[in-house]
Amino acid sequence: MDGRYESDGAKLAYSDTGSGMPVFFLHPTPLNRGFWRPLIVELGGVRAIAPDLRGHGQSELGESLKAGGFALVPNAPVLTMAQIAADVFALADHLRIAEAVYVGCSIGGYVLLEMWRQQPERMRGLGFVCSKPQPDSDAGREKRAANIASVREKGVEPIFDGMAQSLVGTTARGRRPELVTEVRKQMTLSADAVVATQAGLGTRPDSLPTVATIDAPLLAIAGGEDVAVSAAEMEALRAAPGGCCEYHLVPDGGHFAAYEQPEKVARLLAEWLKQFGL
Repeated sequence: MDGRYESDGAKLAYSDTGSGMPVFFLHPTPLNRGFWRPLIVELGGVRAIAPDLRGHGQSELGESLKAGGFALVPNAPVLTMAQIAADVFALADHLRIAEAVYVGCSIGGYVLLEMWRQQPERMRGLGFVCSKPQPDSDAGREKRAANIASVREKGVEPIFDGMAQSLVGTTARGRRPELVTEVRKQMTLSADAVVATQAGLGTRPDSLPTVATIDAPLLAIAGGEDVAVSAAEMEALRAAPGGCCEYHLVPDGGHFAAYEQPEKVARLLAEWLKQFGL
């Protein structure tokens, strides 16, 4: 079932399929909820809820975002992790779901960390796929500013073309070159949405201290060919207290490992989900 709901003045879209304990899936930018579709088909046995994040897919960006938070581009509106977290909790409220397991890739994982800071009691477990707790480095923030300048001058096409190539792993591109075209088709953000998202990524907080507070079951799946989030960076998730982090490496997976190899990632996720009675 596809549906829509409202959060902070924006109309947002989501899919809700299957039955059983709910598992939310938060996609990477600049893709949409379709990123998770192959994995959800492979996974089965869960109620899979996949929203389009604000400004992505069929979800509106809205008019409530404020500028001034990203020092390198002071006039850029900022889509903060806090705003997206509030949107996801608004969806859970809309669906009358008090607690669930949450899985996020890239920006989706950054949002999970913010959600834990806001309402940890609602999160039975947190799954991170190609996502990390560290903030952007200085070089990373400069790259965000350069992306914003490029989008404002040249539009979204050049940056999307480059991301479709670089974020799919080299092994996956060799095995299934059509994957580049498939993920490129999901990149439909407006220039304003790209600017706001890049500014939000550049201003996201350091979540290493947050990891040290996570006492819920945690899953980390890293891609060995991920050029955006290294396996070494994801190792920091092991710092969750009580040894509750289960860590896996997909050696030939890129940043979009869950889309490139849905069967493998679904198997890892399904095994981890068994502890929740799924």
